[in-house]
Amino acid sequence: MPELLSAELIALRERTAALARGPLAALRDDASLTDAERGARVRAASKEAGLYGLTQRDDTPALALLVARETLAIHGVSMLRGLFGAGGGVLAAVGEPLRSTHLLPMLAGDKVAGFAITEPRDTPLPTHATVDGDDLVVTGRKSYVTGGADADFLTALVDVDGLGPSMVVIDTDRPGVRVTRRFSSLDGSHHAAFAFEQVRVPRAHVIGAPGDGRSRALDKISAVRRAVAADCVGTMAWLLDVVAGELQRERKGGAKGAQDRIRLRYGELRAAAYAARSMLYRTARLADAGENVVNETIASKVFASELANRIADESVQLIGGEALVVGHPVERALRRVRAYRLAEGDSDTLYVNL
Repeated sequence: MPELLSAELIALRERTAALARGPLAALRDDASLTDAERGARVRAASKEAGLYGLTQRDDTPALALLVARETLAIHGVSMLRGLFGAGGGVLAAVGEPLRSTHLLPMLAGDKVAGFAITEPRDTPLPTHATVDGDDLVVTGRKSYVTGGADADFLTALVDVDGLGPSMVVIDTDRPGVRVTRRFSSLDGSHHAAFAFEQVRVPRAHVIGAPGDGRSRALDKISAVRRAVAADCVGTMAWLLDVVAGELQRERKGGAKGAQDRIRLRYGELRAAAYAARSMLYRTARLADAGENVVNETIASKVFASELANRIADESVQLIGGEALVVGHPVERALRRVRAYRLAEGDSDTLYVNL
């Protein structure tokens, strides 16, 4: 599906595609590598291609990130760790001391951050803090901390007495910080749950103005939602190419694609994928124009993640039982995209908030 792109974005797409087809595909398929070895080599290859730093620069257009992420997914390598550097996120433009102690080490890859927003359903109170001189005393729990399993510090949404909802940096080695559970989800990503038991944190660890924590969190979530949608859109294109190859393969009784009913089902999926892609590209262009795209981002993420799941499921039906064998590319994609219907807000909740 062609798209009207600038010469710069076309060059980015071609550079990303060359990286994906060559080094990244080889690293993906090299079973002799440990996860750490693969991640280190992916990171080095991405840096050499000029991709790694895209997420770390404030001036990277939303459309450029979309093109890069979509292209990686089209070539079936978007799940590799180490493709992009940690962005500033809610720490972007933070002042001292957090700039030196947390932001710069995170951007350099020397520290890992976790994003702690979700509260357990059975918690009586949200995570909160009292002010005690130059410290905050934090109490509460977080249930699904993205990146928490390996985090050196958390950026956590905390209701601070007298200040309101605030994003607070909490080092995971502070007394009173306890990991209550480490777990992996269906797509292979790693998470953790935390308890905060009278954790003392310097007041200087509050990010930004008091009370703006929720809006800061939502800004980060919105960017991640567009990233999820981009991966879904690229994965749809990849799945449809895999299915097309299978439908054209000669077998006893002829190729499946020769049947009108099969071509009808396949054509409907391609049309729907085009709609999802068009929504996301329009949203990215509006974001780059400075428009408020919260609702457009929600709509794009929900539509793309729901459709990616449908296309993955339909791909299994069209290919047959072999697509469910563990290790089959479609089976891996089916597991990965299922998580996207929940990532950064489940579909039902997002629909209600449109």
